[in-house]
Amino acid sequence: MCAPWLWLLQTFFLMAPKGARPQPYSSPSGAVPTSSDMGPSTLSGTLQSSSKGSEISRALPAISTVGPTTVTPSAPGNMTADLFPVLPICVCDLTLGDCDINCCCDRDCYLLHPRTVFSFCLPGSVRSTSWVCVDNSLIFRSNSPYPTKVFMDSNGIRQFCVHVNNSKLNYFQKLQKVDGTNFQALATEFGGKAFIPTFQSPPPLPPPFYRAGDPIVIYFSKWSTVSLLRQPAEIGAGGLCAEINPASFLESKSTTCTRFFKNLTSSCILDPALDAASYYNFTVLKVPTGMTDLHNMEFQVPVTLVSQTDSPLLSGNTCQNVVSQVMYEIETNGTFGIQRVSVSFRHTNLTLEPDVSLQQHFTVRFRPFEGSTATSLLGPRSGNPGYLVGKPLLALTGDVQYSMTLLQSQGDGTCSAERHEAQFGVNAVSGCKLRLRKAGCRYLQQEIYQTLHGMPRPEHVAIFGNADPGQKGQWTRIFSRNCNVSAINCTSCCFIPVSLEIQVLWAYVGLQSNPQAQVSGVRFLYQCQSAQVSQLQTEVSLTTLVTFVDITQKPEPPRGQPRMTWKLPFDFFFPFKVAFSKGVDSQKASIFPSLILCLLLLWVLNLDTK
Repeated sequence: MCAPWLWLLQTFFLMAPKGARPQPYSSPSGAVPTSSDMGPSTLSGTLQSSSKGSEISRALPAISTVGPTTVTPSAPGNMTADLFPVLPICVCDLTLGDCDINCCCDRDCYLLHPRTVFSFCLPGSVRSTSWVCVDNSLIFRSNSPYPTKVFMDSNGIRQFCVHVNNSKLNYFQKLQKVDGTNFQALATEFGGKAFIPTFQSPPPLPPPFYRAGDPIVIYFSKWSTVSLLRQPAEIGAGGLCAEINPASFLESKSTTCTRFFKNLTSSCILDPALDAASYYNFTVLKVPTGMTDLHNMEFQVPVTLVSQTDSPLLSGNTCQNVVSQVMYEIETNGTFGIQRVSVSFRHTNLTLEPDVSLQQHFTVRFRPFEGSTATSLLGPRSGNPGYLVGKPLLALTGDVQYSMTLLQSQGDGTCSAERHEAQFGVNAVSGCKLRLRKAGCRYLQQEIYQTLHGMPRPEHVAIFGNADPGQKGQWTRIFSRNCNVSAINCTSCCFIPVSLEIQVLWAYVGLQSNPQAQVSGVRFLYQCQSAQVSQLQTEVSLTTLVTFVDITQKPEPPRGQPRMTWKLPFDFFFPFKVAFSKGVDSQKASIFPSLILCLLLLWVLNLDTK
């Protein structure tokens, strides 16, 4: 009976259709990535692309006892990826037409490899990627909707890799565990320079141009002295002014500090901190290399005085023309350095009293030199595109863009001409006392309304932080509800507003891996109180507050990656399942019932012969 068996076996393989090859039950798409890499992969090997649905290798080999391996290089192979195409939205690009420091996706920096220039990349400026790899011999056909690669490692083993669409890699970062065993290793790897100064001889030459964060060099020609541009900042619990704080190149910021005077009579004229002339009687070096030739005026920029100013003056019991605010505006041109410097002042008067104090404000702003018209008209962005927490809430009146403001009080509690900026995402409240003038009720109402909302009155609010004043569709109208005067039945009463609440509704939009904050609506809600016209006091207490309400509709949480389930035929009934299933072509599969009947008939004849 051996010959008939062999003959039937040969017939079975000759009559089998060409496409009848063993197929795995499930596609291998379930290895969960274990890590991610922000930079190019360091693995060495060769890559071969594979398209969806195309055969990668021959039919599955014999069953292997080795399970799938998980490898997660950010970009398999010796390839360096360009960072710009993978980030269509650059959230840290806040300065139009200028390079933002450490923003690796800012196209204004013109850097193909920003990591070679910047010390680090801001969050969201690069995209994390993850690859899941298994042995290529286990894969017969790829039906993955994601990009795939075949990777040849250094040992000559081919790995089939799938690019995983894992949004968590672009949003969360796993913290490192620090204990006594790895503390020294982490301190060595991530530690910076020590505080102990190192003396070098000879001293190094000054750098050819300013870098972000460098101090700005100034020159006093009267005394032939080189110094640094100072921006006094508060120090200690009392907020005293520290003169040693230098202004940093390309870092726009404001500081506030307090000065105390035991004898203001002598300090009024002798203290240079109160005299405006001490803040502009020098020149600024365009680049640090100007220190090598201080007599060359091409390297020096004079400080232009914008506002009118006078020296402090003692007049009776008052010290007049005291500097209360200093505002520098510095225009830069890349590596060519500083091109223009201007300064403006605000003054106040101090009463000659013992232990009198003065609060001073110092602001340094940087902007591109002679930029485009659009750059000069547009103010700084509060996000790109979505708002960033802590950035100003942008308002619009006509075609003029500015920041939404709140009331600010002076030292004696009265309302100041200066106002606080309303910062996005930061609930705030402020108040002051407004001194009323003897006038009619309608004039008082108009004056108080203007004091509460500021001048000019805000009409629209930017939907995103990079809204263009010329595009009205990028702004939303402010809903306003004034006091209802008709509800008061009193002819001698004056209904005056006493508080303004700015209610801002906002939500996150876009991808969960890169959400963007968008303003949905803004409302001005006034609260008023009635008072007899004859009994109106000389001052009234006013309050402004801003509240932000998050109305984001959260999406469903992402599911985990599916795991691989390996199934291969092992039971006796597998040929019958294949024969009677519709998994193959019906015309070619019609041979299987005949072959099965022949096998059954041969089995019965074999029993009869025995």
